[in-house]
Amino acid sequence: MSCLRPYRPEDHDLLQARESIFDDFGPHAVNPDRSSRLDEDGGLVVGFDVEGPARGEVSWHWVQWGPTVASRCPMIGIYLWPEARGRGLGVRAQRELTDLFFRHTATNRVEAHNDIENLVEQRALERIGFQREGLVRGAHWRGGAYRDGYLYAVLRADWTLAQPPAPSEDE
Repeated sequence: MSCLRPYRPEDHDLLQARESIFDDFGPHAVNPDRSSRLDEDGGLVVGFDVEGPARGEVSWHWVQWGPTVASRCPMIGIYLWPEARGRGLGVRAQRELTDLFFRHTATNRVEAHNDIENLVEQRALERIGFQREGLVRGAHWRGGAYRDGYLYAVLRADWTLAQPPAPSEDE
């Protein structure tokens, strides 16, 4: 069962509260109509099921390593409200989002960046097949300071090999 869905107007207050936690530069409006198109920057709401209330969100923005559009890849991120943590939802949501990118775009790579102190997120990414590629110094602004982070990625070939085969029509 899916744990991701598009934003709905009733998510606005929850998302605004989340933004106020992280935005050191002052409040800004959260757009509940935020894009859920995979080929542009966007995001989706995370819930224990698609009908239930928001328990967090996943988002992505596109980065480009080379001069051609074929060098683009999504950088994913996640935020879960404290009451939703420790229940496997983050792993499910990031696995589902990564799978959406590989099934519905031509990207060869999905990336994630996290704070070096965020051991839970590092384990979650590794659990779904991401590999730590290196240290990114002073790249992430949080809590009034620039922080170091780790860059993680999974390639299409790695993802395809790691996924269980689709059930046959006879099953």
